[in-house]
Amino acid sequence: MSIFSGIWVPVVTPFADGAVDHVALRRLVRFYADAGVAGLVALGTTGEPAALEAAEQDAVLATVLAEAGALPVLAGVAGNQTAHLRERMAQLNELPVAGVLISAPYYIRPSQAGLIEHFTALADLSVKPVVLYDIPYRTGVRLELATLLTLAAHPRIQAVKDCAGSLDTTLALILDGRLQVLAGDDIHLFNTLCLGGSGAIAASAHVHPERFVALYRALTEGRLEEGRGIFHGLAPLIGALCSEPNPGPVKAALASQGLIRDELRAPMTRATDALRERLRELVAA
Repeated sequence: MSIFSGIWVPVVTPFADGAVDHVALRRLVRFYADAGVAGLVALGTTGEPAALEAAEQDAVLATVLAEAGALPVLAGVAGNQTAHLRERMAQLNELPVAGVLISAPYYIRPSQAGLIEHFTALADLSVKPVVLYDIPYRTGVRLELATLLTLAAHPRIQAVKDCAGSLDTTLALILDGRLQVLAGDDIHLFNTLCLGGSGAIAASAHVHPERFVALYRALTEGRLEEGRGIFHGLAPLIGALCSEPNPGPVKAALASQGLIRDELRAPMTRATDALRERLRELVAA
């Protein structure tokens, strides 16, 4: 089985008085490893990489890799300058990452042909497996089904984090079978797994990760009724964690557990008072 299955956590970057809190980051990595997650993502959207200087990004990735041990770690790669990203890929080739999670170039909205060239160029350079990150909500451009199927022919492109919100595309990719399909919109985790998807990269799994792992195991082992019950229990938490801009709610929930400080870098803001109170109730439930 591909390593791109199960529940992956896109780890937040904790801050303390404006600086990256590496003590808290190591604590989080151990917490998720103990919960039985399949892997971690460092410097994904939830990790606020756009707010980190290059040296801080390198330090965050180094901490996650050092603490994760044998647990696979994906490194997030984002940007809209292909030349710069080619340099980044060369750097990541030298590190013990399990793969790279690459989003479409943001803001400039390239054509589908441009997207194919972009991802192909980076996959050609990579010696690590590539996971496509289809998140038009943030990038402004969607990877159309034909584009995804074209990219699936590349030997190093092995999976997709599916955040496009299209059931037709999700099902078509699962039926095609060449890419492992990881749910990226957390509320679609249940239906993606039931359709035959391989897992999820789920920000909501920061909280009660053991329940998300139990959900994955129940559904993949054919225990539908048990899985449905677990998901119904998680649904209010997932809804709350996704109700304000990520990762504000996730950090608020983790802070309520004493795992990190409730701190983000501008222009991101903390969760509202009402949501923080709601999250405290849900986390304790």
